[in-house]
Amino acid sequence: MAFISFSRRLHDLAEAQPDRPAVTCGNESLTRAELVRAGDDMAVHLQGLGVREGDMVTVAVPNSLDWFVAYLAIWKLGAIPQPISARLPQREVDALLELAAPSAVFGLEADAVGGRPHVPYGFRAPSADASHLPDLVSRAWKAPTSGGSTGRPKLIVSGDPALFDTEAPPALALGTDGCIVMPGPLYHNGPAVWSCQALLNGNHVVLLPRFDAEATLALIEQHRATVLYMVPTMMKRIWRLHDDVRHRYDISSLRVVWHLAEPCPEWLKQCWIDWLGPEKIYELYAGTEAQTATIINGVDWLAHRGSVGRPLDGTVKITDEHGNEVPVGEKGEVWMRNPRDTPTYHYVGAEARTLDGGWESLGDMGHLDADGYLYLGDRAADMILSGGANIYPAEVEAALQEHEGIHSCAVIGLPDEDKGNVVHAIIEADEHNFDLDELKAFLAERLVVYKLPRTFEFVNTPLRDDAGKVRRSALRAERL
Repeated sequence: MAFISFSRRLHDLAEAQPDRPAVTCGNESLTRAELVRAGDDMAVHLQGLGVREGDMVTVAVPNSLDWFVAYLAIWKLGAIPQPISARLPQREVDALLELAAPSAVFGLEADAVGGRPHVPYGFRAPSADASHLPDLVSRAWKAPTSGGSTGRPKLIVSGDPALFDTEAPPALALGTDGCIVMPGPLYHNGPAVWSCQALLNGNHVVLLPRFDAEATLALIEQHRATVLYMVPTMMKRIWRLHDDVRHRYDISSLRVVWHLAEPCPEWLKQCWIDWLGPEKIYELYAGTEAQTATIINGVDWLAHRGSVGRPLDGTVKITDEHGNEVPVGEKGEVWMRNPRDTPTYHYVGAEARTLDGGWESLGDMGHLDADGYLYLGDRAADMILSGGANIYPAEVEAALQEHEGIHSCAVIGLPDEDKGNVVHAIIEADEHNFDLDELKAFLAERLVVYKLPRTFEFVNTPLRDDAGKVRRSALRAERL
């Protein structure tokens, strides 16, 4: 192993191929040399604002070249980038800034940062001599946020410093000197991890300012992309494009299509496997906490339909509500254990749910098969108990998503005097052109009676964000 700082790695890449494109977003691009120069200039500016080694710096910037310039500057100073959505309500911004206590903030207006030094979105630091800046290593290379199912904000500070192993093979099958198309929002952990690792491994990162199904295909063709990052919501929107549109673009350059962040309906995954081939479709399951992870490609998935992969021995177990391990095939709570000697993360603003022996839970439900493959249900907090039966919203949502008239959906439980809870479906669709009786018949062919929604609600806004996330607890609270 040969470790160097992230900053040193990116400078080395720029010195080797200064004119190679590093990052593209919309009509703007930066070469490797331009990116590190902009990062150095911004680092000098941040230092002048008082940012020091070990500080957190909040980055509230949409998908853009600015996001990468901010990260490079922060790493250069040995500080910790702490991303948040640029569209958060002020109340959430205040709570996160209180947790992070950043020494500077990127992207927000002056009146939103509580008097902290800030860098406006779109600001370009003046050219500066950065030769006096030492080669520092951020003790944590990222500190993203999560509200989880509780809705209470917390920071998940990485246990990994900003060090790059020049002798290790590229992570996440990213390869080198290729191109990744990233349609997801960089304030979420998955898009940030894939984009940063792609950049560090010498790949061209092509961002979409916001997800667009056809534009994603067009960018793959234009840049001969080798890797694509998706969430199932995006996969469905691309699959629902008219065949003439979907087949208009040459995406044969893709080696790997990653999907993660939300459950993928089996029918949708099968469609993508049939379209691109099972060897190209990869799924990863892990929390931002990264205690452990599972990966499965389409070939293995066809042999273990519905699985998210086989965990390393001793890193996953399934228990009942009392913490007792359950037999193979029986559903329960998923517990994970970090196999390495050092922590993978620490929380700011929360405590981990633990069991003796180093086990931690993110609240997911699931089971293991006889071959050790993991299958997931929903978060325990999202499960609906109706008439004594456990109903997993993701299963009902998967059936709903098969209907071509539904753009997005969420399923929650609402109180019922008779059954305790009833299944309520919230649907993004054109209600005026929707035949509810036809939908009920459609679902009856796919779900057992007790899992069928009893009530339906139509909305005209997406129910999942661009990272595929949905807060069922918040939707339920709004309706109560």
